[in-house]
Formats: sequence, C-alpha cells, structure tokens
Amino acid sequence: MAANNRRMSGKKGAQVGSGGQRRKGLEGKGPTPPAEMRKGHKKNRIATAKAKQATRRPVVRGRGGKSASELVVGRNPVVEALREGVPASTLYVQQFIDNDERVREALQLAAERGGINLMEAPRPELDRMTNNLNHQGLVLQVPPYEYAHPEDLAAAAYDEGEDPLVVALDGVTDPRNLGAVVRSVSAFGGHGVVVPERRSAGMTAGAWKTSAGTAARTPVARATNLTRALEAYKKAGITVVGLAADGEVELGDLQALDGPVVIVVGSEGKGLSRLVGETCDFRVRIPMPGGAESLNAGVAAGIVLYEAARRRS
Repeated sequence: MAANNRRMSGKKGAQVGSGGQRRKGLEGKGPTPPAEMRKGHKKNRIATAKAKQATRRPVVRGRGGKSASELVVGRNPVVEALREGVPASTLYVQQFIDNDERVREALQLAAERGGINLMEAPRPELDRMTNNLNHQGLVLQVPPYEYAHPEDLAAAAYDEGEDPLVVALDGVTDPRNLGAVVRSVSAFGGHGVVVPERRSAGMTAGAWKTSAGTAARTPVARATNLTRALEAYKKAGITVVGLAADGEVELGDLQALDGPVVIVVGSEGKGLSRLVGETCDFRVRIPMPGGAESLNAGVAAGIVLYEAARRRS
C-alpha cells in the first residue's frame, strides 16, 4: 500500500486553469490601424491639425494688420497702375491741366472701374501731397492693404480639402519680387504668401503691378515674427522647407512637397537668416547646371511651386 502511495505521489494534482487567458493572448490585437490613427505618427499629427483647422474661419483680410496708404505719382505710372488693376481710392487731377492722351486714358480707366473718387486740385496742393515730386498733374491714392494672418492661409486650404502650399519670404525687400511670387503662387495653386512685418517688401503699388492682378485673389499674410510663424506651422503638422544654395537635399529628392508645406525663400544676396534656416525641417537646393550662384527670389519660388503642383496633379 505504501508503495502504491509512493507511485501515486508522483502524479500532478488538480491545477487551477488559466481561464482562457493564454488562448486570448494568442489571438493578437487585430490589424494594424492606419497611420492617421496611430498616436505620435506624423500623419496622425497632420490629420489632427486638419481637424482643428476645419473649425476655424477662412482667410480674413485685415487680421494681419494694414499698411499705410500710398501715392502713385506721374502720368505714366498712374495710367499703368490703373491698367493693372492696382486698388485705388482717389485720382487727383491738377486744375487747368493739359488734357493729353495719358490724362484722358487715366480719367476713362478710373470712370470704367468705378469706386474711384475724382478730385480736382490746384498744383500747390499736389506739390504738398507728393513732397514736391514731379507729379505731372496726376496723383493716384492707393488705400492701405489689408493683410491676412498666417494661420488663415492654412485654414483656408484645409477648408477646400487641400494640403496647404504657402510661400514665406525672408528678407526679400523688393516689392517686384513679392509681386512675382504672388503671381507664381496663384499660377500653381498655392494658398498665399507670408511676409515679416519688418525689413520686408509689402503690398505696394509696385507689388500689385508685378502680380498682374493676381494679388486680388491670392492673400498675403504678415507675421510679427517670421520664425514664430514658421514654428506655429510646424506644430500644425506642416513641413517647413527653406531654399538654400548649400542645402542638404536636392529639390528632386524632396518628398515633402507632396503634403502640407511652407516654402521659405530668402533674399538673393544673403539667403535665409540664421534663425529661419535653423527652424526649417529641410534646407533644399535647386540644381543649376549652368553654374549660376543664386536665383532671383521670384524665379526660385516659381521653380519649387511648379514642382509641387506637378506632384500634386
């Protein structure tokens, strides 16, 4: 009997079951969720930013402040400004002026556009207004430009179901370059231009003329601090790309143009400022087989915008 008990003692007794936990552990957690739903993934951040932006209002001119009013002086400049659709509030005409072809065209264009006041003024008054410039009897008053806020550009893009495509200018002081960039942004489906409040070209009559009328439908936003504006774009899931002759990435290899992106263009002479360059996610170079050292800001922006539009089409 004792021997039998010894044989029985080697057997296992009743065991507490796992309750199916082991089987459940082998079942797995199901298919991997898409990138947009994985917390911490770049696409998740972009999707979250889009959702937040969708609740915001579209571009509101004036949120970025206003510029000062401007005077266009001289017969040819006034006629050209009116031809190009530069916004105007008042056309001043000198009393007893010689009524030549340019004066007649200016009066006709102002009348056809409507909304432009026609004022007759004595020569001393026009001299005072223009600080004794050679006005030739014609002065056109351009009203203050109402700038958008940088975040409104991205919000408007998301409202249209599109990834933002924005150009920011760093140290570009020639209004004609600003006008050329506005024209390129409009041509290639961009959503606006950002300029810093200081040491930068603004939307003057010269910028309006160079934009060939596209400034009427392409918003320009003004940032109090460009670096902070770029950092805000990055937090919203938008990639910031700076153009630099010594950039680490060649334009053709840059994948970021497929998604939400801000393209930062520096001045032709100095390029990107140090802080702005450090803020960029990528510094990109445009290959130039011809050996040119740099490109005009408007030309450089146009090349990158074309590449972005080509990939998005």
